[in-house]
Amino acid sequence: VQLQASGGGLVQPGGSLRLSCAALGSIFSGNIMGWYRQAPGKQRELVAIQLSNGATNYADFVKGRFTISRDNAKNTVYLQMNSLKPEDTAVYYCKFMQRGLDYWGQGTLVTVSS
Repeated sequence: VQLQASGGGLVQPGGSLRLSCAALGSIFSGNIMGWYRQAPGKQRELVAIQLSNGATNYADFVKGRFTISRDNAKNTVYLQMNSLKPEDTAVYYCKFMQRGLDYWGQGTLVTVSS
């Protein structure tokens, strides 16, 4: 499985960005897609994940601001990020999990700055 992520960039505080990540290859039902992030000098942390049945899990620091969604027909997961803060600046990584294996995307940089 390969992951192709896109959508990062520079945005002002309070702005919005939408990340996308497409999974290519042998995709099976029951998988999980999600987003993690890693800020400079910090460990990678969970942002949000979504199961193929639609169930979601969010980190507390993004609840009410970020929304994860997926298009199972396209094997694509999205992260709509609103009300962005400078502390959201990080490299965002897409993660795909199925049959006990984890796959990571290449990361896309999100910079929130005025």
